[in-house]
Amino acid sequence: MSRTVEVARKTGETDIQIKLDLDGSGVCDIDTGVPFFDHMLNAFGRHGQFDLTVHAAGDVEVDAHHTVEDTGIVLGEAFCQALGDKAGITRFADSTIPMDETLVMAAVDISGRGQAYCDLPLPTERVGSFDTELAVEFFYAFARDAQLTLHVRELAGENSHHIIEAAFKATGRAMRFACEMDPRVKGVPSTKGTL
Repeated sequence: MSRTVEVARKTGETDIQIKLDLDGSGVCDIDTGVPFFDHMLNAFGRHGQFDLTVHAAGDVEVDAHHTVEDTGIVLGEAFCQALGDKAGITRFADSTIPMDETLVMAAVDISGRGQAYCDLPLPTERVGSFDTELAVEFFYAFARDAQLTLHVRELAGENSHHIIEAAFKATGRAMRFACEMDPRVKGVPSTKGTL
């Protein structure tokens, strides 16, 4: 069963194409026009072992908000489509990533209910030209459109770059394990019989 999808979304603010293979090897081709965000998506894909292509054009002359949030929406849609009926998946997973002085935990439930809870106190408003509050906006959009529950929590950290990068890596790893097929799981992993 192939778990590879291509999803596109075009609005008056952004034009985004994403190709995702849940069973890849971490090969990424990322170009959003927002260099720090490209770095974060690359970390997400590589550490999640997803083959991920993201090409986005947005109104970055205004700021990066629409590009980052809309990429979260489209990536969430891609995961939702690639997971199909979710039969046989592990469903729950968590990952804690250390990065120098930083420690960030991400936990995922592919629940069918899109919601995110982020506790990422960031000491600076920017990393280079990247508005740090956009990291949380990405996670909210991603979780909502992937129809999963996502918790991202900073356990320690002093450097905004490290905190955000650890959050993307931890989320990628947690998604990898939650999306993996478990041969012991028969049907949908829910006592209700549906997600």
